[in-house]
Amino acid sequence: MMKTNAMRILDGLKIPYEVSSYEDDGEHVLEKGAAVRLAEKLGVDPLTVFKTIVMRTESKEICVFCQSAVSEINLKKARQAAGCKEINPVKPEELLGLTGYIRGGCSPLGMKRKFRTFIDETIQLCDVVCISGGQRGVQIKLKPEDLIAATEAVVCDLELEK
Repeated sequence: MMKTNAMRILDGLKIPYEVSSYEDDGEHVLEKGAAVRLAEKLGVDPLTVFKTIVMRTESKEICVFCQSAVSEINLKKARQAAGCKEINPVKPEELLGLTGYIRGGCSPLGMKRKFRTFIDETIQLCDVVCISGGQRGVQIKLKPEDLIAATEAVVCDLELEK
């Protein structure tokens, strides 16, 4: 397997990680529950799989959010964390141009530019977390504190209560 930008960044920071792969159907329809199904494919607790959500504020700033597969992001909390009045997910067709990643393979590491990053506080409940490795079918497992350090993320409450 070729190294992705995310892996090269971790290598450069001398952060240990493990790569896992899974069969990707190529369609990658991201309906509700896709990240939970990914956890099942990897044989890991869905709480430990963190999906990457790229959003744009009303001032056009791009922000990156990482949220556990078992929950949804609360847009009000995302706005508060980013200090903005409005925030919305970027359109899937914009993702590659903004980040260098395609939908379903977007990692919080190794984007075209460094964006402010926010990670849900549930990451602190995990010994190891899984994030996208930068391409579909590839996940990176690493310690939460290493992900936080590598992304220079703000850890905050982003969870939508059910």
